[in-house]
Amino acid sequence: VVVTDGGDRSVKAFDFEGRGVLAVREGFGLPWGLDATSESEVILTDAEAGALYRLTADFKMGKLKKCQIIWSQLISPRGVAVSKTSGAIVVIEHLKAQGLNNSSSRVKIFSAEMDLVGQMDSFGLNLVFPSKIHTTAVAFDREGRVIVTDVCSQAVICLGKPEEFPIFNPLISHGLSYPIGLTYMANNSLVVLDSGDHSVKIYSST
Repeated sequence: VVVTDGGDRSVKAFDFEGRGVLAVREGFGLPWGLDATSESEVILTDAEAGALYRLTADFKMGKLKKCQIIWSQLISPRGVAVSKTSGAIVVIEHLKAQGLNNSSSRVKIFSAEMDLVGQMDSFGLNLVFPSKIHTTAVAFDREGRVIVTDVCSQAVICLGKPEEFPIFNPLISHGLSYPIGLTYMANNSLVVLDSGDHSVKIYSST
């Protein structure tokens, strides 16, 4: 289990008994989101430094092999996900705008080779889609489609595969209050963290 710890600006790994096996402090500002690649590398965002890192380690031995910045000059990157099918990486940036409650978000998609495939901010998404969208979390489904939470419409939305981004397909449009996290399980069930009513909700793929 790998966790970002913003309190002491580190990334920590634990075994299944809860014992710490590795703590990485590589000058992180505010490590935030992370996901694992199919090669068991860790991709993580640093919201303060505006950077995307790739971390390679032998977690069983508790040894760090490499920690490198693979993309910089991001704006407060938070959520990140890696496609297990294509290796594509999607990052959510939190943009700050003038005035109160004017925050917006931007979705950036990179290929496995870290070429920028596509990006769209809240304003651009609003032109394509029927409602204001503010994304807080992201995941890839089993087929490699980008799935995001939207706190404005209290929904989970599919934005399509990187090559067809963006499409608009609401997957869950009822029963959520303030969805801020999501992930897929091995059986393709979708798990959503809903801070609006302090719950974890699980949806089947059927």
